[in-house]
Amino acid sequence: MGSEVSTGAGRTGRGRIERRQAILDAAFTVFARRGYAQTCVQEIAREAGVAKPTVYNHLHDKESLFREAVEAAADRIAARALTVLDELRPSPAGADPRPALTTAARGLLSALTCEEASAVRQLAASPPARFPDLAAGVRERTALRVRAALADRLARLALAGRLRPCDPDQAAEHLLSLLTGPLDYRPDADPGPLAQAAVDVFVRAYAP
Repeated sequence: MGSEVSTGAGRTGRGRIERRQAILDAAFTVFARRGYAQTCVQEIAREAGVAKPTVYNHLHDKESLFREAVEAAADRIAARALTVLDELRPSPAGADPRPALTTAARGLLSALTCEEASAVRQLAASPPARFPDLAAGVRERTALRVRAALADRLARLALAGRLRPCDPDQAAEHLLSLLTGPLDYRPDADPGPLAQAAVDVFVRAYAP
């Protein structure tokens, strides 16, 4: 009997979590499409396939919807980037680190420059008066987490002799800048050659 009650409660709990996530996903979609000022809660409810009161049952107001939707999207972007970096491990002794670094660089570019990531950056910066700390929070959830994870991987490569001894945080910043900097001038650049060029320059600077 206790088991049945627990299972039912679990289903109810999961259903509520899934519904909340669907609302946040819909909110992000609508905010990205229309911007904060032009978005209404009714449109978010319609996008999520729920009644407007259901939205308010999960998130109290439009401001909460916006903040949590953007933060949830930022967490998804970071998770994809961190998954890429999990695969970056020291190569066998004497092996060229370029192939592994290039694969990681392509994955990072894909995670950090996708349509969702671009929308997050735009939304986080668009209403500074109403959300003065949102941009900093998004940076903490994405760029700083990715830099820390990349620094850890580069430190491991240096310990294995694949890179020269270095400040791993600075090395991570250099590699990320080499990857994303050219996009300011060539936003439609092919990510493959971009990643390869970034890694070539990075390895020249950090070769043992």
